[in-house]
Amino acid sequence: MLKKASLYSARAVRGIAVGGVILISSSAFAGGFSRGEADTDILYGDADFGMRAGAVFASPGRSYATMMGNATSDDAYSDSFWIPSVGIKAKLGENLSCALTYTRSFGASATYGNAAQNAELITAIALGLPLANPTSRMEFSSDEYGATCDVHFDTGPGNLHLIGGVFLETFEYKEDTWFGSVDLKDNGSLGYRMGVAYDIPDYALRVQAMYRSEVEHDADGLFYPSALAVAQGVTMNLPTAGTGTLPQSFKLYVQSGVAPGWLAYGSVTWTDWSVLQTFSYDVSNLATSNKIFNYKDGYTVQMGVGHQFSDTLSGTINLTWDEGVGTKADIATDTWTLGVGGEYKTKYGTFGLGTAVSYLTSGSQTVADGATYDATADGDWAVAIGMTYAIEF
Repeated sequence: MLKKASLYSARAVRGIAVGGVILISSSAFAGGFSRGEADTDILYGDADFGMRAGAVFASPGRSYATMMGNATSDDAYSDSFWIPSVGIKAKLGENLSCALTYTRSFGASATYGNAAQNAELITAIALGLPLANPTSRMEFSSDEYGATCDVHFDTGPGNLHLIGGVFLETFEYKEDTWFGSVDLKDNGSLGYRMGVAYDIPDYALRVQAMYRSEVEHDADGLFYPSALAVAQGVTMNLPTAGTGTLPQSFKLYVQSGVAPGWLAYGSVTWTDWSVLQTFSYDVSNLATSNKIFNYKDGYTVQMGVGHQFSDTLSGTINLTWDEGVGTKADIATDTWTLGVGGEYKTKYGTFGLGTAVSYLTSGSQTVADGATYDATADGDWAVAIGMTYAIEF
């Protein structure tokens, strides 16, 4: 009885985890610009074919409390966003399975109010910058298209898994400023992932270590002048190019059945955000924009439990702490997230629903540390909801 219940709980919780609760908790509000993780967990299924798809909608509520030492009433500058995820797995042999995956790996989106734009203008003038050009909106996103295989061997009471694959990561950056708009794209740069795992299915035991490489992006596009730029003599679209690196990461994940129908799990993730000190782009014959981040490496720690309530219904709850990666060039502080979710199994497939609430701790940014203006933020709240659908045969 213990073995059967624990085994079912393991599959149920991981089904929720990838598309719903754990995806929300460890990615939607993770440090830096982390978003989704590729659904490589689908490789562990016993079926010859499996598919899992899901989406997370996240609404962060980060806003400034003060700017330039004065209270502000600007709305939250952090925009809502979606994280899609798809995994398709096929068993190609007795000991070999491969999966195709898609997710949005990194991203950010912010809309800045009048007070923030004026603060950036005043600071730029005070610093004597040659072009005072406040930003009204900034957005970037990276989509990951991956292929990953798992070779496993019977080893003792369980299985040893060797996991590896490659992925293509796109990059797009958009920015609206007083002087014009920029649209940069990299249609794809290659990266890879590799890992090792050991599992004993009868006891829902799994230990996995996974490494994901960094990816360097060279993007190009155009600068589109605004009416202000045209009035200053810039009348044509100008070629623009930028470069940047998105970080490598390493994740250690552990789960185990602990009682009939109960599963405990946890993970620790290191992300090399210190590679993102700046992001620069050059507008031909006009100017160079240098976005300063000065990020430090970040850690994400998650612990949770899952429970099988019946043959068709299971649920999970988890708590995630994400260390803020900011060093006061912007406000990227610690985040605490509570996630809950459930999964319902039918003859037409398995449906999952998860939600999470996050608390973003207070922080500050200063011009002396690379910020475009001095500002502070109080503790803020964020919410997310995720849904999944999975089928095996």
